[in-house]
Amino acid sequence: MKKSVKMLLMVTVLTTGIFTLNSSDAVAQGITRVGIKGGLNASSLFYDSQGVNSKKERIGFHLGVFTQIPAGEFFAIQPELLYMTKGASANYNVLGFNGTNTFRLNYAELPVLATFKLGQAVELQVGPYVSYLLNSNINSNGDFGTGTSAINRDNFNKVDYGLAGGINLYFGKAFIGARYEQGLQQIATSGAAKTLLGNAKNGVGLLSVGFSLN
Repeated sequence: MKKSVKMLLMVTVLTTGIFTLNSSDAVAQGITRVGIKGGLNASSLFYDSQGVNSKKERIGFHLGVFTQIPAGEFFAIQPELLYMTKGASANYNVLGFNGTNTFRLNYAELPVLATFKLGQAVELQVGPYVSYLLNSNINSNGDFGTGTSAINRDNFNKVDYGLAGGINLYFGKAFIGARYEQGLQQIATSGAAKTLLGNAKNGVGLLSVGFSLN
């Protein structure tokens, strides 16, 4: 698993570096876009734990920057750097005790997306992402108590990775976009995180608005 993470990171860095070094050629073919984006997340954790039911998405947000480097008339590479909130909530019923737990996982994320242009206004995107866990906590409301407490980051894989795909609609320099990301890495490794989440993986839907600065 660690070898897979290192390989994906290496491919991401090399891909970004190659297209950055060739940016002069890209500019000759089209405009290299640089911009900002942000929006809403609806995130889930795919896990199976006894006594857990009524799983719900965690509604959060993402915010960051992107650059889009043309590699032809109908194709470009788009690296991004985003702050991402992920997680989920679920009701519990253990030995007659009831309540709701909300798991909050916050990441710095680097997607590198192949972008296929359908004319000037529509883009289809697909590619890998790598993210680094910044912090984690759980919010509880129920018979076991109410409040927020940190979950030791050492109980999680610090690096998450997966695949992303979506669509952007441009209106001049502004755009709206929709994307889905599916994690391929189990997020919990040990301790309370592993007990509560088991083999859970991240999944998140994004609705974005953005603006190209050039």
